[in-house]
Amino acid sequence: MSPELEASTSADLGVGTSAELDADIRQLRADIARLTAQLNLTGEHTYSTARRAAREGVEQLRQQGEAAMEGLRSNARDIEEQLMATVREKPVTSLAVAAGLGYLLALMSRR
Repeated sequence: MSPELEASTSADLGVGTSAELDADIRQLRADIARLTAQLNLTGEHTYSTARRAAREGVEQLRQQGEAAMEGLRSNARDIEEQLMATVREKPVTSLAVAAGLGYLLALMSRR
C-alpha cells in the first residue's frame, strides 16, 4: 500500500499518527495518575472521618457509663442511709428480718 493511501485510510478511520497516539497515551496515563491520587485522598478522608466518628462515639459511651456509675453510687448511698435509719429506729424488727432472710438463704443453699 502506498504511504498516501495509508495516510488517507488512517485519516478516514480516525486513527492519528504515532506522535498523536503517544500524546494520547501520555494524557491517559496522566489522567489515570490524577484519578488514583484523587481516590487515595478520598479513601484517606473517609478513613479519618470514620476514625473521628468512632472516637467521638467511644467518648460519648464513656461519659454515659460514668454518669450511670455515679447514679448507681448515689442510689446505693441513699439505700444504705435509709437502711441505717430504719435499723436505728426499729432495731428489733431489723434483727428479725435479718434472721428470717438468713434462714431463707440457708434453706435455699441446701437444695
